[in-house]
Amino acid sequence: MGMNPVKNRFRYLVVFLGLACLTSILSNYIIINFTFICMKDDPTGIEMSDNGTTYNRYDYSVAEKSAIVWAVAVGTILGTGPINYSYVRYGARIPFFIAGLVSAFATILTPFGAYLGLPYLLALRFAQGLAYSADFAAIGIVCVRWAPLAQTGLFISILTSFSPAATVMTNAASGWLCKSSYGWQSAFYVHGVAGFLIFAAWIYFYNDDPQFSAKVSEKELTTIQKDKTQAHIERDSFVPYWEICKNRVILIVWINSFFEMTTLILLLTYSPIYFRKVLDFSVVETGMLISLSAVAHMPAKLISGWLSDRQFLSERIRMWFFNTSSVGLAGFMCVTLAYIPVTWKYTSVVMFSIVYTLMGTNCGGFYKCGTFAARQYAHFVLAMIQFMKCIALFAAPATVAIFVSDESSHSQWGHVYILNGSLMFIANILFFPMATDQPQPFTFVTRKSVEEEKKKNQLA
Repeated sequence: MGMNPVKNRFRYLVVFLGLACLTSILSNYIIINFTFICMKDDPTGIEMSDNGTTYNRYDYSVAEKSAIVWAVAVGTILGTGPINYSYVRYGARIPFFIAGLVSAFATILTPFGAYLGLPYLLALRFAQGLAYSADFAAIGIVCVRWAPLAQTGLFISILTSFSPAATVMTNAASGWLCKSSYGWQSAFYVHGVAGFLIFAAWIYFYNDDPQFSAKVSEKELTTIQKDKTQAHIERDSFVPYWEICKNRVILIVWINSFFEMTTLILLLTYSPIYFRKVLDFSVVETGMLISLSAVAHMPAKLISGWLSDRQFLSERIRMWFFNTSSVGLAGFMCVTLAYIPVTWKYTSVVMFSIVYTLMGTNCGGFYKCGTFAARQYAHFVLAMIQFMKCIALFAAPATVAIFVSDESSHSQWGHVYILNGSLMFIANILFFPMATDQPQPFTFVTRKSVEEEKKKNQLA
């Protein structure tokens, strides 16, 4: 009897364990975004060049920093296809566990790779990218398998909170560890060990099929499967890829996700440099202010996820509202960052907070639209959002490389904010006519229906 309360709410343990795993993998790859500003001052990295001048092996140029970011993107792009296939074929339990181990190992080895030289560091960053490619398909699988339809928005909001969760915890922890006697290397060791522990819990508790889990009660299973079709409940390796890829609703979902994520990656990756070089905050202040500016993102996600499941307006109107706040309005606010005078340091911090907070409401917009429209194939739609994020990992550094030659130039960064914000605003306008909560025609295409169609054609 003592286990019944847990068995009756086991889906919540699954979703928060999923959040911890997703956060671990992202944290492991963004640590270096913050430690860049500590590594260049590490006296152990000072070397003598052939011409007699000294340099620091850990002081990377803008081009080298872009390569370090792009190495993750390359790994993520190359990993997305195989990871998605393995999820469809085998479920999320084992593939996600392997990705977590790869991420943790690469994280612990990063300081050694940085010491050996840039090629070794890039190889480890590539491994981080391979592991990171597992994140979004995992969100899709957990939502498809464990989220009741009536709680879709809440589950998406919790699982997609891994970005702000990683930013808040990793920047604050890395800022403290960088300046501690343990050095910047300790940030990687602490995160790597935490990753091993979190994924050990994943492999123990998680099962892809709630109906076969001894940890789930009959009452809980009924709640999870309510109003789902048999095709939604049964795990099948069949996916009508081409039908999904040419669907207009899904294409608009992907366009919105791409522009929103490009801007989010831009802010996550370069805000430490912007706060330090342009706004002239100290290293410790930079870590704390970035964490504080991003902290509202998570409650915004959870509240908007909960609100998006309330029946106070039609589902379509709720999608319009939350997509406008997370893509349209956030894009407009991003543009205003370019026009805040550099002397208004704390106004800029507040505006960063507003943009992060607004982006946190995306679970009720394009995420929910894609999940409802794709139903049992939502894992593929969300995995492709991951692929959009791969491209965004190139696009964000590319816009910085094009416009920013001096990292301390307020006006050069302004061009980057204007471009990204404007594209978000346009994407949101395209969302209005396409948003829907209805299952799209491809959701009725199953392995069984395809086989029946083949038989009919053969008889004809």
